[in-house]
Amino acid sequence: MKIVVVAHCLLNPGVRVRGFPVKKHNFGENIIQLPCPESIYFGALRWEVSKEQLDFPKYRRFCRKLFLPVADILEIHKENQITIIGVSKSPSCGAHTTTIGYKGGRVRETGHEHVLGKGVFFEEIEKELNKRGIKAVYKELE
Repeated sequence: MKIVVVAHCLLNPGVRVRGFPVKKHNFGENIIQLPCPESIYFGALRWEVSKEQLDFPKYRRFCRKLFLPVADILEIHKENQITIIGVSKSPSCGAHTTTIGYKGGRVRETGHEHVLGKGVFFEEIEKELNKRGIKAVYKELE
C-alpha cells in the first residue's frame, strides 16, 4: 500500500499566507494531511516569513509535538511505501527548498532567496521518522 502524507495547504489552501497562488492537486488514495504549523502557531493573518524567523527552540518543540500523532500513524504503517509531500520554498514545509534572507526589524518590503534544504517542520518530521526507523521519500510541489 502507498501512503501519501501531504502538507496541509496543498489540500486546504485557505491556510496559506494571503496572496499566494492556489493550485489543485490529486494525490490519490491513502492520504494523511499534515497540520499547518504556521497557521496554528501564528494564525491566519500572519506575514510571510523566512526559515531564520522560525528557527528557534519553542517553534521547533511545537512542530515536534504537532507531528507526534502523525508519526504514530506512520509507525503503524512503516512497512508501506510512504511519500511525504511538502511545499516548495516554504520555511516550514519545504521538502527540498526553503526561504532565507529576512533579518528582522521594522515591517517593510524586503528580499529573500530560495535555497536547498528542508523547512523547520520538515526537519523535525525527518528527525522523528529517523528516530523511529521509518523510511520515507520526500517530494515537494508549488
